[in-house]
Amino acid sequence: MKYAIIIPDGAADEPQSTLEGKTPLEAARTPEMDAIAAAGVVARACHTPAVLPAGSEVGNMSLLGYDPLINFTGRAPIEAAAQGIELSPEDWAIRCNLVTIEDQIMKSFTAGHISTEEATELLASAQEMLGGDGLEFVPGVSYRNLLIWRGNQRPAPFTMEMRATPPHDLTDKSVLDNFPRGPGSDVLNDLMAATIDMFANHPVNKKRIAAGKPPATNIWLWGIGKAPKLAPFAQVYGPQGAMITAVDLLRGLATLVGWQRIEVPGATGYTDTDYSAKGRYAVDALKEVDLICVHVEAPDEASHEGDCGKKVAAIEEIDTHVVGPVLEALKSSGDWRIMISPDHPTYLSTKTHTHGHVPVAIAGTGIEPDQFISYGDTNAANSQLAFDEGWRTMGWFTGKSK
Repeated sequence: MKYAIIIPDGAADEPQSTLEGKTPLEAARTPEMDAIAAAGVVARACHTPAVLPAGSEVGNMSLLGYDPLINFTGRAPIEAAAQGIELSPEDWAIRCNLVTIEDQIMKSFTAGHISTEEATELLASAQEMLGGDGLEFVPGVSYRNLLIWRGNQRPAPFTMEMRATPPHDLTDKSVLDNFPRGPGSDVLNDLMAATIDMFANHPVNKKRIAAGKPPATNIWLWGIGKAPKLAPFAQVYGPQGAMITAVDLLRGLATLVGWQRIEVPGATGYTDTDYSAKGRYAVDALKEVDLICVHVEAPDEASHEGDCGKKVAAIEEIDTHVVGPVLEALKSSGDWRIMISPDHPTYLSTKTHTHGHVPVAIAGTGIEPDQFISYGDTNAANSQLAFDEGWRTMGWFTGKSK
């Protein structure tokens, strides 16, 4: 049996007045996703338990079949796994965004999608001025970076009760009441504040301002946690898997569950990603692995920008260049199954993630069709097939129900 999972990150949404009351998934032209819905079943799944953050770190862990109420320990340690960073039991990983804050308003949680090269320079300065003695500023991709706290060198003041607001939840909002809070938060707030003066006259920011780009005004620390331990996916569900993504979070989850990671040239983690390349690499991967998972961040990024047109366009690109080729390849591979599912809703109206169900479409060998002939939020809401504990969807999909 060959399996494929396509994750259009954050694609689930509310009806939009600008789309005549349709959601972006329903307004987008998606003949391939609709074909899967017509040939199989439409369901709904909740991958974000109410007591946990409504983010991709929780949603994708659940989507891959792991109960986040048991396994989730924070976002940053998952991303540390993506970079091959080993964490001892005393260590903490902390997500370190580069952001643009003006007049205490979060103007850009990506610092204007700062380049990886620019981010690396800024993180090097932070390491030189603030790092050492157990503190490691680790560059990642673009604005997505890490701070590693080595507890055996510098005793950590944190506990799992420490909380910090993701910067993408603060777009166009005040940051004043949203700084890290709880045990050890004063240390993180001091580090964030220290980078304001450090970055103000940094050569990277001088060049960005001269080019009309927003500067990275400071770091934003959040997503703190310790290393999780996940059982190998093949041991739990059977298939040997591989992940295609441009995002360290998904790379980290793939590493933690024992999947191969396939890097695709031109995959950016933004709406300018090379959708066609992702589709081609996925088709090639199916020749070697039992299961291919393709994650596309673009719909989520469009939602964070509040750009409805861009979100619809991203969904259509995924349908044409990823879902279509993968579905065609599966049909010529013997027994097969495919699943389409976002990890969480991301509302255009709020520009942020939210708790709630997402639409799921599953088709293939042994899947009896239901009454739905198209994929979308409304059909999912009306389906009799629901996974309120979203992590159980994977067992149903693979035939290894938990």
